[in-house]
Amino acid sequence: MAEMKATRDAYGETLVELGRENPDIVVLDADLSSSTRTSLFAKEFPERFFNVGIAEANMMGIAAGLAHSGKIVFASTFAVFATGRAYDQIRQSIVYPGFNVKIAASHAGITVGEDGATHQALEDIALMRALPGMTVLVPCDARQTRLAVRAAAAYQGPVYIRLGRAKVPQVYPDDAGFEIGKGLVLWPEPEVPGGYKTVLAENRRFDVAFVGCGITVGLALEAARTLEQDGISCLVADMASVKPIDEELLAKIARSSGAIIACEEHSVIGGLGSAVCEVTARSHPVRVVRLGVNDQFGESGPAGALLEKYGFTSERYCQVARGLVGR
Repeated sequence: MAEMKATRDAYGETLVELGRENPDIVVLDADLSSSTRTSLFAKEFPERFFNVGIAEANMMGIAAGLAHSGKIVFASTFAVFATGRAYDQIRQSIVYPGFNVKIAASHAGITVGEDGATHQALEDIALMRALPGMTVLVPCDARQTRLAVRAAAAYQGPVYIRLGRAKVPQVYPDDAGFEIGKGLVLWPEPEVPGGYKTVLAENRRFDVAFVGCGITVGLALEAARTLEQDGISCLVADMASVKPIDEELLAKIARSSGAIIACEEHSVIGGLGSAVCEVTARSHPVRVVRLGVNDQFGESGPAGALLEKYGFTSERYCQVARGLVGR
């Protein structure tokens, strides 16, 4: 069985590593440091950690000021609070001036579980993706989270990193790469370990292509393995960089596939699926099915039960793919 680890855990551990390497790294939290795992940074670097209390809007303003002073700022809270309560401050004080603030928001999506609809951010990607100049990253596992956090720290400008509460299977090996603005093809499997491609051979054709981010990447891989046994050829691409998205790779996927299934633990409105539709409409129109949460809120329940109810299973992905091929 694959190793299980939450992306928020990898975030906290990577912050500590970055703090040791760069004295300009500072971290802010809104009274949720034990949940967001910024408590690890606070323990080792108390002079560079600031708990602002339950005051998310103020936290973003402080983050902007610290960034203006030359610091690399990571600001963390739950995704629903980071993007909802503090949207105006993010827009006006961070993104508009282009300050170097990294908003690392945990507890996104329905896998928040029992905390229910009030805490399950299903529209955060849409909110952040619409802001001019905002980079949006949605890593799929702990290893990719480490790379994404490091890439965000090295990047000059505002970044939104979407993290989860639940433990998820490891998809990537330790030597996998990550680059802002680039997607990776995970299936067909690479010929050498870690040899994930950012390009496709022009002569390859696939019945269906899965394009995912976050927890859906692992589900899509599981579905692809099953479908291949049934004679349905599949491609699986990880678009952890939702914005900027890899338009070149998406265009190649559209040209080589009979249909695209865009999957995300987010509303089907405004997230990865919408980005895929926008790109393919311009480059190579192809049938796109968006799998996520339909125009509705989540609900309280165990994360596993909610994933089953809302269709986040490899069985559901297989069902949709077979239906598309049947057409």
